[in-house]
Amino acid sequence: MRVLSSIEALRAALAAAKAKGGTVGFVPTMGYLHAGHMELVSRARAENETVVASIFVNPLQFGPTEDLSRYPRDLERDRAMLETAGVDILFAPGVEDMYPRPMKTVVDVPELGCELEGAVRPGHFAGVATVVNKLFNIVQPRNAYFGEKDYQQVVIIKQMVDDLALPVRVVSVPTVRDADGLALSSRNVYLSEEERRAAVVVPRALDEAERLVAQGLTDPQVLEEKLVGFISREPLAKPEVVAVRDASTLQAIAKIEDPVVVALFVRVGTTKLLDNRVIAKKTMSGTGEAR
Repeated sequence: MRVLSSIEALRAALAAAKAKGGTVGFVPTMGYLHAGHMELVSRARAENETVVASIFVNPLQFGPTEDLSRYPRDLERDRAMLETAGVDILFAPGVEDMYPRPMKTVVDVPELGCELEGAVRPGHFAGVATVVNKLFNIVQPRNAYFGEKDYQQVVIIKQMVDDLALPVRVVSVPTVRDADGLALSSRNVYLSEEERRAAVVVPRALDEAERLVAQGLTDPQVLEEKLVGFISREPLAKPEVVAVRDASTLQAIAKIEDPVVVALFVRVGTTKLLDNRVIAKKTMSGTGEAR
């Protein structure tokens, strides 16, 4: 596995790989990898001749009071995991490589990016869309892989790709979970033992949502209120976003019909936890791509 930090070196390496034919699969990450990231790599490895992963903690998507400086980092550990998984090229740029000058261009999908998580993290998804668009331009992959845990992010990236006619197939991969149901996340390392035990209220709230819909609940506002109450019974959990939306558009709905996404943004202690579940009222399917 080659480890590269400059855009020019990466482009040169990819030009040689593409000259041999075959597709390039891309897995963009912020590092501190876990089994969920490895699932993305596995999918990319199975579908492409060349696999590129990136590790870049993108400052554009962090607010002034968020955890940029303390976001977990361990490049050597991540490098070993990616090499073992069969990644061909690791792109690990520094901020000065990605943003040698202050960025004057912003890519935004404001109608989607100001909703849900974006309502409590203003500017976050503009930072995400900008860096993903830049990475797509650098790597020029045929396929790119994202985890469904970040459901809103996947919807936004797919919308960006459609709107800008980018020649990239965005593949969403189901969330990987611990044995107790908690979605794997690099930020889980922040949780104390007590907070980790409390965090299971998040996936259990999704189970509760599915149970209530199966029993016939069709009013999204009532479901949201019940889930806020369910989560709030855990003293360490603070529900910041609890929303039931159209699964394709993330728009508010008047009635729960097939399919909807239940999107949660919950703080446990100081750690933000994201999770979601797509619920199809008739089939009760909890999986599927974001679009």
